[in-house]
Amino acid sequence: MMSRTTAGLVSAALLATALTASPAAAHGGHTPEQVCGPGFGKVANGTRPVTDREGVVWAHVHLLYSARTGENCVVTIKTRHVGVPTWTTATLWVETPDRTYQDKSDYKYYAGPVKAYARNKCVAFEGTTRTGRTGWHVFFDDRASGGSDGYGNCGARAKRRGGG
Repeated sequence: MMSRTTAGLVSAALLATALTASPAAAHGGHTPEQVCGPGFGKVANGTRPVTDREGVVWAHVHLLYSARTGENCVVTIKTRHVGVPTWTTATLWVETPDRTYQDKSDYKYYAGPVKAYARNKCVAFEGTTRTGRTGWHVFFDDRASGGSDGYGNCGARAKRRGGG
């Protein structure tokens, strides 16, 4: 049988753990590295907010790279409407030849991974999400987007942070 002091300490420890939970827990427990898989690491400037017209962040879109496979990976991880199926996309463009790779559907937590071979090629990426409300009047108001400002992360010039 637990004493009141022990029970109080256990309750305090559980509360402290809940208050300091990782940011991934707020996003359904998913990280870009987990979604893309082993060997992928974030690239410099590879995390961008997905915002609405007022600048409210609804998700983050992430670009990762695997030096071992030469693949890029894009994933959009929701921060709003988490656990609720909403239209969410992850898009990767590979320059020369111009190719588009995309994952899009009603997702609860994230869109992706979208992977494509792009060693020594420039890439661009974008993520979008919506609230799930329907009707013509909410089409533009309930959409958030974000991503790169054009092609970049071109092969050997791309600087990675972590990963393998």
